[in-house]
Amino acid sequence: MTGMGVDPEQLAEQIRRTTEDALRQAARIQQATQEPEQQREWIRQNNMIYGGLIAIGLILVQPFLTVTALDRSATICVLAFSTAIPLLAALILINRQEDFRRRPTASLVVRVAQSVALLLASVGTAAGFWHIMWPAGAAVIASSFAALMVHSAGFVGLERVTPAPAETPAQPPGDGTGA
Repeated sequence: MTGMGVDPEQLAEQIRRTTEDALRQAARIQQATQEPEQQREWIRQNNMIYGGLIAIGLILVQPFLTVTALDRSATICVLAFSTAIPLLAALILINRQEDFRRRPTASLVVRVAQSVALLLASVGTAAGFWHIMWPAGAAVIASSFAALMVHSAGFVGLERVTPAPAETPAQPPGDGTGA
């Protein structure tokens, strides 16, 4: 049996080019995350997310307000949202200030609060649906992970096709007819 010979120099060159392309792409994505308009868009998206999670929490917790005994999933839902809702409301207020100042905060406390609020809201949502029917709770967990992957892939895909500033062709002023 004869094996196919792989030229180590060609392989090394291909690895080098692939690595350089990946580093250029990562730099472009990093640059895009630093753009003021991108940051303002994330502030707007976060406001939508926080408001939506507050609404979900209020809807899921409402049936438990008059119940005296809760099962485990209902208890988890109520506890998670009772902590998440005030944090989410505070984050909406912070986002309004960030929007006013046209820049995100660099506060570690805010970043931790974002993570905790989103985690608790996710746990509360899954527990609320689990209380209704366990397959629904499992579906919420699975679809949340899928949604995270879709969002990440969409962002990376959008940034990958956006030309870098140096690659953008110059457009003459006017309607493009040259007149």
